[in-house]
Amino acid sequence: MALDVHIEGLLFYKATPVSKVSVMKLFSCTPEELHDALETLRERLQAGATRLLESEGDIQLVTAPELSELITSLQKTELTGDIGKAGAETLAIILYREPVTRATIDRVRGVNSSFILRTLLMRGLIERETVKGTQHYKISTLLLQHLGVGQKYELPRFAEFMNAIEAFEHHVPTSS
Repeated sequence: MALDVHIEGLLFYKATPVSKVSVMKLFSCTPEELHDALETLRERLQAGATRLLESEGDIQLVTAPELSELITSLQKTELTGDIGKAGAETLAIILYREPVTRATIDRVRGVNSSFILRTLLMRGLIERETVKGTQHYKISTLLLQHLGVGQKYELPRFAEFMNAIEAFEHHVPTSS
């Protein structure tokens, strides 16, 4: 496959800005090859729902500006509706394993979690931080307020769940 297709796949998977330097390292390409691939990708995306956003050092896929009304409408619906099973699963993973990377969340859930993470971020239930150059997610104080506790350790049966998770991760049977 062509370099522009590989870059598009990477950007779709990451769903966040990616540095041009890391793309060149990953695909072993020169700045000129990256530039040409980005131009090809930009032209190819012109007729679709996504666009290539490029800054000095980063690239990212974004929604086409022509879809802004639709996206705004969808965002309002997402922010007022129930977070659903996927949101609850994702919040639980973050709550018990924070700070946690999206890759870990995806591995635990078995699916790409970028859209649910975006929704949880928009609702203010989680926060994103960079640790050693990697994006991590953690719970927000707003979530703790919604749960009615000052710290996550105050949640009912928190220690019991943490022990069960640790035992599972170390393949040690839990005691009842």
